[in-house]
Amino acid sequence: MQLSQPNATVFIPDQSHVPAALERITHLGVGAHQDDLEFMAYHGILECFYKAQPSFGGVTCTNGAGSSRTGAYASCTDESMQAIRREEQNKAAVIGRFAAMIQLDHPSSLVKNSSDNRLREDLAKVLQACTPQIIYTHNPADKHDTHLGVTVALIEAVRSLPTERRPSAVHGCEVWRNLDWMNDSEKVIHDVSGNENLAAALGGVFDSQIAGGKRYDLAVMGRRRANATFFDSHNSDKATAIAFAMDLTPLVKDASLDILDFTLSHIERFAADVRERLGKRLGKF
Repeated sequence: MQLSQPNATVFIPDQSHVPAALERITHLGVGAHQDDLEFMAYHGILECFYKAQPSFGGVTCTNGAGSSRTGAYASCTDESMQAIRREEQNKAAVIGRFAAMIQLDHPSSLVKNSSDNRLREDLAKVLQACTPQIIYTHNPADKHDTHLGVTVALIEAVRSLPTERRPSAVHGCEVWRNLDWMNDSEKVIHDVSGNENLAAALGGVFDSQIAGGKRYDLAVMGRRRANATFFDSHNSDKATAIAFAMDLTPLVKDASLDILDFTLSHIERFAADVRERLGKRLGKF
């Protein structure tokens, strides 16, 4: 792959040849930042962890220059933080037994620039080198603009593929917004119960963020447990950890669908559900 950024890297944890490693990827996570995959695409990592096949592959789109830093990392320059974050992500790939870890090294400003096509083109090259059955990425109701840039670029990249090469499923996952607000019938349920040691190991790799002022590791584990408990109000818990996702598959199956309208339709159906439930209690319906 001829990627657009000179410092882009392809890391193969088991040191196999790059083409062979990419070809065996069945579950692909595409995230904006180092650590996004371990938090939002853990379902895919776990699905592949104990098996030779399927195999999980990761793509991180940005270079980590804008990361939070305090304490031991307070004096880090952007350049040194990028190197630290890249190393942490590769360590996570080893722990998670990824088939490949691709770091595209784009600045966030480029990812957020809707007129710059380099991220979309890089993602299209990645997708031409592997044929994942399922892709995990950010959901289009996320509140982080860099995450949204990745989501849009990915959907456009998948749409550029021939129909027969497109994945069978694309899931938009939780990071900078929970998806518990979605109507239950529309949620994609990722049961990630058990294996808390693996989840903790993957999250704990990113010391630059944990010691640097953001306890993402604890927050994500708490969110998964809360999702499991609050998902069903009338029955005992069937899972101890759940992550929610939005099914983005229709957007890659039908390129005529507008991404904004598709996302707003979920919010409108949520509003309709609130209106009906509360309206009945108030005697308005």
